[in-house]
Amino acid sequence: MKAIHITEFVQANSELRVTEIPAPVPDPDKVLVNITHSALNHVDLLYARGKHQNNHIGLVKPPFVLGIEFAGTVASAPRGCLFKTGDHVWGTGVGGFAEQIAVPASALFRLPTGWTLHDAAGLGAGTAPVSYGAMIRTAGVKAGQTVLVHAAAGGLGVVAVQIAHAVGARVIGTVGSEEKAEVVQKLGVLGVVRYDRDGWEKDVLKLTNGVGVDSVYDTVGLVEKSIRCLKFGGNIVIAGFAGLGGKMETLAMNRVLLKSAKLLGYRFGETGRRDPAENEEVWRGLNEMLESGKIKPVVCATYPGLESVPKALDDLASRRVWGKVVIEIQRSRVELQAML
Repeated sequence: MKAIHITEFVQANSELRVTEIPAPVPDPDKVLVNITHSALNHVDLLYARGKHQNNHIGLVKPPFVLGIEFAGTVASAPRGCLFKTGDHVWGTGVGGFAEQIAVPASALFRLPTGWTLHDAAGLGAGTAPVSYGAMIRTAGVKAGQTVLVHAAAGGLGVVAVQIAHAVGARVIGTVGSEEKAEVVQKLGVLGVVRYDRDGWEKDVLKLTNGVGVDSVYDTVGLVEKSIRCLKFGGNIVIAGFAGLGGKMETLAMNRVLLKSAKLLGYRFGETGRRDPAENEEVWRGLNEMLESGKIKPVVCATYPGLESVPKALDDLASRRVWGKVVIEIQRSRVELQAML
């Protein structure tokens, strides 16, 4: 089968190649999926370069297939499994940039009612649950609160905005360009702030009449300045550092004390490994929102074929994209029949 196969870590996306490798032979307890669509994730950039914490602790090391999000059709499933051949599914697991993947049934989910495989990839099974777990399970966002979502036009951000709205919260989003500001404004936010401009914290406070926000969702690395935007006793959920270029933020701890701020780290993957029941709760709540129609995919672009992955990752790394970028790997049998 064709795949983006990593035999050694790369320095640039241009080094990635589509290669022919043996198709996976699933263990007796795993489901084999024909992947029709995959989607980009910031984690892909880190995995390819060996810079993710999962690389460091040996969970992901060469040789491996790049990509962590996919949608497709079940090719085979163990006896007694919840899924059967031909089912349309979406899921997460290392190996998404390939024509097939073998994963445990627990890594797969049925598509929300009325969704296509492209829709599911455009939300991202490795993206949406992160924002749900951070916003609802960790920050405890609820109706009537005001939330600051950093990088609100990104894959995690557009989902976080919709999740907050789904529970009745107000949202202020930060972005790094006017194009992305337009994307977030269409999501019905209280306001959009350019975090690439000095003094953006004052703009957030102005939007809250000087009161501040209840919670901050930070996947960029803006904790110190975000504390200035918090209400007394508010919280900041730290779920990534995508804007720091590998450098970690330092923080004057007196700022935490003066605001009685709560700093909460959230790492979805490790949480699932340590507490699978917690991830089940995340997906239960998320699926309820998806079925209600309160969350929709926001897709920037669809790239054809695995050969487009290096260019797509370059666009992601340079922040030229918003929402999700989908890779169409192959068409499902249903789609092909519809074309005839």
